Amino acid sequence: MSQMPQQAAVSKCPSCEEPLEPGDRFCGACGYDLSVVPARPEDSPTLAIHGVVPAPDDVDWPVARDSDGHGHPAPVHAAAELPGTDSGGSPLPPPPPAAPPSAPVAPAAPAGAPAPGVRFDRPGEPEEYPLQAPDPRLTAEPAPVPGQAPTPEPAAASGQSAPAAPDAAEKVCVACRAGRVDDDGYCENCGHAQPRERDHMEQESGPIAAVSDRGLRHHRNEDAFSVGCTALPDGAPASVAIVCDGVSSATRPDDASLAASRAAGETLLGALPRGTHPQQAMHDAILAASQAVNALADEPATAREQAPHQNAPACTLVGAVVTAGLLVVGWVGDSRVYWVPADRTTPPARLTEDDSWAAQMVAAGLMNEAEAYADERAHAITGWLGADAYELEPHTASFKPDRPGVVVVCTDGLWNYAESAEEMAEAVPLDAAARPLHGARVLVGHALDGGGHDNVTVALLPFPAPSQGAGSA
Repeated sequence: MSQMPQQAAVSKCPSCEEPLEPGDRFCGACGYDLSVVPARPEDSPTLAIHGVVPAPDDVDWPVARDSDGHGHPAPVHAAAELPGTDSGGSPLPPPPPAAPPSAPVAPAAPAGAPAPGVRFDRPGEPEEYPLQAPDPRLTAEPAPVPGQAPTPEPAAASGQSAPAAPDAAEKVCVACRAGRVDDDGYCENCGHAQPRERDHMEQESGPIAAVSDRGLRHHRNEDAFSVGCTALPDGAPASVAIVCDGVSSATRPDDASLAASRAAGETLLGALPRGTHPQQAMHDAILAASQAVNALADEPATAREQAPHQNAPACTLVGAVVTAGLLVVGWVGDSRVYWVPADRTTPPARLTEDDSWAAQMVAAGLMNEAEAYADERAHAITGWLGADAYELEPHTASFKPDRPGVVVVCTDGLWNYAESAEEMAEAVPLDAAARPLHGARVLVGHALDGGGHDNVTVALLPFPAPSQGAGSA
């Protein structure tokens, strides 16, 4: 017959450590079979320390790696002092020899500084972040901002040759200040388009000065001017100013105004020293300007075939000559000449009549001046310089002012904001005769402050104090 397992003489369940009663064959808590508990060994029991039973002395334990074999701990080594192996177990190559003491030591990089050759386009990472190879997405150049010139990259960082330094006589880019400007007006280094030379022009010649500005609404300056000084045969000084306004509805209006102003100015400065009367010289100058503008219409037949609806280049012209006691004006179109006396208690005057639809309505008595210039057709010109002009009628007039003052020669880009003679006199600085360039700048600023809807050009000619009375010659 089978025998029942003998109960182990234990006080606690070996499985759940619950207390046992004498004679229990199974644990009352977990049901553990107490008959499988091995019998207590016959050797003398050992005392457990912290629940760990020491091993007997006759066990052949392997020698620990951190021991010298006699129970003494091995000396402590730093990790860098122990020989290493690669992933295949082969010894690593020996480290490179240390640099000699005399070798210069590179200064330590400041905290947060990027590693050499790495460019960060973001805020610096915390110091505890591991240094990783640069991500090409993070080191890519940021997208350019519209209207902003790109920053030129140094040759050492980009790996490309640096742009050649421009010569002293060549123009330097206004954006990067490093590249040359090519014939088309673009920087060879950053590609930035340069401002046009005619966007703002200033010139001072002796006692006269002129300023021209593109304005705030136009994409280019279609005005031009010519100023200069010469002497009459008797040695008396003479001042000349020509102002031209390109007709925007025509082809190449900027070329037309430039050609007309140059031709008229050169004609006047050449004729006055020869003894030609200033009024006759002004008439001849307007004819010379007309011929210069007409020459621009001589285009190849192929150009005319490609753009058959283009009309001829055209512009308006107004000019003034100041000599001892004599003031001569000439014009074609709607640019004007104003007389502003030095004594502002005396009335100013407008010395020209517009070749315009509004002026014709006033002259015919069909409208008063306020009604005519309020009409949308007011600035439609009836006279201009150009190959398609109906009939060239140069207007000239001579005046002998009886007091000193300043002569204002301007385009409609200015007088639209100071139309009457009184309004123009209020805009002219009191010291305009002594500081003509400053006065011209102030008048251009007056037009820009008013809106700058058109190109603005003005020339100022001081008139000295004469001895004769005023009147028309």
